[in-house]
Amino acid sequence: MLGLVATTVSFTAFPMTAFAWVKGKLNRDKVGFVVRSGEGRRHGSIRLKGVNVNILDVKISGKDTGGDLAILEQTGLTPGKGTPLHVHTGQDEIFKIIEGEYYFQVAKEKYRLLAGDTIFLPREVPHAWTQISEQAKMNVIVQPAGLLEEFFVALAAFEGEPTQEQVAKIFASHGMQVVGPPLKTN
Repeated sequence: MLGLVATTVSFTAFPMTAFAWVKGKLNRDKVGFVVRSGEGRRHGSIRLKGVNVNILDVKISGKDTGGDLAILEQTGLTPGKGTPLHVHTGQDEIFKIIEGEYYFQVAKEKYRLLAGDTIFLPREVPHAWTQISEQAKMNVIVQPAGLLEEFFVALAAFEGEPTQEQVAKIFASHGMQVVGPPLKTN
């Protein structure tokens, strides 16, 4: 009898799970595309505020992939600046350094990364990064896409520099939590 109940429950739950998966696939673009260097696909080049004043280009939007992933390119314009120590509750991030040097913290470990290096930042693990070199650029892969793209759009929308309280609130409303100060390079 217990086997019959378990089978019935799994068959009734399956259509809901399958529907959510299919719905995500239906929201995907069905055409390939190219995003040129120095361009952002959906928002143009986004000039960030609050954490740094870097330029962010959304190369592949979560809207392109049914929320499965997003790929961003960040051009670093602010040496010595980076993110506060924070946690993503639902996204893994992969950073590939294209140009320059960055300093990363993942949990308690710290790493210097140079052009060509890649680092994986798992969800629910505190992390931060700071740009070291005068010029820098990196690709960021976010899986699943979550609300990170909207987070960057919200930061860019401020008239002036947001306060640290406003930045923390924007982090929280986009699935992240600030858990410490920005990473110092010395």
